[in-house]
Amino acid sequence: MFKQQTTATLFEELPETPFYIPATGSSTRPRRTLKYGDCFAVLDSHADIGATAGGPDGIFFQDTRHLSRLEMLLDGMQLLLLGSNVRDDNSILTVDLTNPDIYLNGNLILPKDMLHIVRTLFVWRGAVYHRLRLQNHSDREINVPLTFDFSSDFADLFEVRGLQRARRGVTISEVSGNAKVTLINRGLDDKRRHTALLFEPSPTQLSSATASYEFSLPPRGSYSIFVTVDCTNNSVDHHSVPFRKGLRAAFQEHKTASRGMATVTTSNTIFNEVLCRSMADLAMLTTTTAEGPYPYAGIPWYSTTFGRDGIVTALQMLWCDPRIAKGVLRRLAAHQAKQFDTRADAEPGKILHEMRNGEMAALHEIPFGLYYGSVDATPLFVMLAGVYTEHTGDVETLHELWPYIEAALGWIDGPGDSDRDGFVEYQRADDMGLVNQGWKDSQDAIFHADGSLARGPIALCEVQGYVFAAKRLVARAARRLGKHARGDALDAQATRLALQFESAFWCDDIGTYALALDGQKQPCRVRTSNAGHVLFSGIAAPERAAAVMRDLMRPSFFSGWGIRTVAREERRYNPMSYHNGSVWPHDNSLIAAGFARYGHKDAIDRVFKGLFDAASYMDLRRLPELYCGFQRGRERGPTLYPVACSPQAWAAGTPLLLLQASLGLEFDPDQHEILLRNPRLPQFLDEVTLRNLRLGHSAVDLMLRRHGTDVSLQVLRNEGQIRVAAVYS
Repeated sequence: MFKQQTTATLFEELPETPFYIPATGSSTRPRRTLKYGDCFAVLDSHADIGATAGGPDGIFFQDTRHLSRLEMLLDGMQLLLLGSNVRDDNSILTVDLTNPDIYLNGNLILPKDMLHIVRTLFVWRGAVYHRLRLQNHSDREINVPLTFDFSSDFADLFEVRGLQRARRGVTISEVSGNAKVTLINRGLDDKRRHTALLFEPSPTQLSSATASYEFSLPPRGSYSIFVTVDCTNNSVDHHSVPFRKGLRAAFQEHKTASRGMATVTTSNTIFNEVLCRSMADLAMLTTTTAEGPYPYAGIPWYSTTFGRDGIVTALQMLWCDPRIAKGVLRRLAAHQAKQFDTRADAEPGKILHEMRNGEMAALHEIPFGLYYGSVDATPLFVMLAGVYTEHTGDVETLHELWPYIEAALGWIDGPGDSDRDGFVEYQRADDMGLVNQGWKDSQDAIFHADGSLARGPIALCEVQGYVFAAKRLVARAARRLGKHARGDALDAQATRLALQFESAFWCDDIGTYALALDGQKQPCRVRTSNAGHVLFSGIAAPERAAAVMRDLMRPSFFSGWGIRTVAREERRYNPMSYHNGSVWPHDNSLIAAGFARYGHKDAIDRVFKGLFDAASYMDLRRLPELYCGFQRGRERGPTLYPVACSPQAWAAGTPLLLLQASLGLEFDPDQHEILLRNPRLPQFLDEVTLRNLRLGHSAVDLMLRRHGTDVSLQVLRNEGQIRVAAVYS
C-alpha cells in the first residue's frame, strides 16, 4: 500500500490536471461505437447503455450525452449474450441474445435458449434507430415481460470524462400519448436540449423512465419492437421515418461519400481485415461540414474538429482520397484566428486546436469552444496546403487558400516566434489552457534528462521541422501562382532554419535531436520519438537522419509492437503512460514516412510488421489511439491503454501511410506521373492491388508483387494519361 506522504511527494509537481481522463475501473462488457455526423453512440456488447459500471456509455450529440441509460430486461433479468458484431463498414451493430433460465416460486418456467432476440442499431441524422426482433424457438407459447429502462443526465462530455461541476441544469420528462417520452434539459447556458424516445408498437405501460411490454409469442412466432432515440431538437419526427427506410438512406449516403476513393486489397487476409476496419473507421469519423468532409479525431473523447488530428489524418489519406485534405484545409481556414484572445490562446493567423459545442464550452468552464492552444497545427496547415497542391495540381483551391496560408506564415514568423530567435515556441496565455501544446500535450510530456519539467516558452524539435517543410512546400506553391519573389524568400528562410536547427537541437551526447529547447534555450536532452518527426519533415541532415533511425530501432525504443514515445532509459519512462513510453500508431506512421524520405526501407519493414501484428490482436482488428509500451512477449498481444480512443482517426490512417512509405508512392500531376520510389513490401505481404489511384481526371489500377526484397509492377487499368514507373536510387 502506498503511504500518503510518498504519494503526495510523487505527484506534487503536477498539481493541475484539469483535462486528465480518469480510469476508475474496467467495463465488464466490451464497448461498441456507432457514429453519423455529430451524433455517436457508445454501447456495451449487449447494446445496452449504463447497464454495467465503467465506460463512457451513452448517446452523444454535439458534446452532450443525451441518453445515459437504456437497458433492456426480460422479467427484470439481463439477457445472455450470443454474439455482438459491428458490420465491416461500421454502419450497423447487431447483437444476438437469448433468455436465461427464469424461475417462479422455485420452479423453472422458462428454460434458457428458448427465445432468440436480435437487436439491430444504426445512427442517422442525429437519431439512433433500434429494432428488436424476438423469436420463440420452443414448442409452446411464451409470455414475454420485457422492459426498457432509460434516463439522461445531459452531461457535458467533459463531465463524462471526469470534470466536476458545482451547478448543473434542470431536467424534466414529458410523456406524450402512449408511445413517446421526451427528456428535456434546460442548461445553465439557457439552451434547451431534448431527447425524444419513440416506441412502436406502443408499450403496454409507459412512464417517464420505463417502457414495459407484455405479450405472448406462439410456438415459432416472432415479434418486433422499434425504438428511436432522437437528439436533434428539430421538428422532424423520426417516428415517421421507418427503420428500413432510414437504413437504406444511411447506406446510400455512405456509398456516395466513399465513391472515388482508392481501394487496397492484398494477399494477406488478416491485413485486409485491418485495412477494411481502418477505411471503415475513417469513413465513420469523417463528418460533412459546411466546408467539406472533415475527419473527427476519435470516439468517445474527441468526436469533433481537431486541427492537428485532422491535418495528420488528411496527410495519411492524401494518396487515396485527396478530397479529405481539401475539406480539412477549407474548414480550418474558415476558423483561423483573426484576433488576439488570451482565454482561447488565439492570435491572428493561428490554426484551431479544437472546437466544442457543449454547455461547459458555452459557459467558459473549459476553454475549448474555439481553442487555439496548439503550436504545431499552424505549420502543419501550411504543410498540408503545400503537399495537397503538389499531389493534385489544384491551383484553384490554392488561390482560395493563399490569404490563409499567408496569415499562418505571419503567425509563424510573428507571435509564434515571440522572442524572435528563429524558432516557433509556445507558452499558454491563460491558466485554463493546455500547459503543453505539441502533440504530446500531457502535463509531464516535456522534460529534461533529470526528469524535471521544462519551463516555457518551449520550442519543440518536430515543430521546427514542420515549419521547415511548410516553407519549402509553400515556396513551390507560391511559384505556381507567379509569386516567385515570395517563393525565393521562403526557400531562403527554410535554409537558414535548417542550419540553425542543427546547431541548436543536435546533441552528440545522446546521439539524436533534443526533445525541445526550454525558456532558457537549454536543450531537453531526452531521447524521444519526436526526433522521428524531424525525419518526416526533411529538416535533418542525411548523416544525422541515419543516426536517429538506428537509435529509434534499438530495443530501448522499439518494443516489437512499434516505436515507443520515450526511450526506456529516460527518467520519466513509463510504458503505461499517455506520452512517456507508450506506442502511438500515428506517431509510428509519421516516423516510417521519415524513414522513407531518407531511404531506410529495412526500418520501415520492421515498424510495419510490428504495427500489423499489434492490429491482428486488437478487437475488430482496430488500431487504437495508443497502447502500452511493454516489450513484446511470446504468444501474447500488446497491452492495452485503459482510456484510449477507439476508433481514432490518425490511428485508422496509420496502415495507409505505412503502405505509402513502403511503396514510395509519389504523385506528379504536372507530368501525369505516379512514381514508386524504391518500392518494398514487408514479408507478410506477397501481393498488393491498388485500385482507382487518381491523378486529376485519370485513374489507374496497379498490382505489385514481392520477390524477396524486389517488387514487380503491373498496370491493370489506365483510364486517361498516367505514366507509372518504379524508380530506384
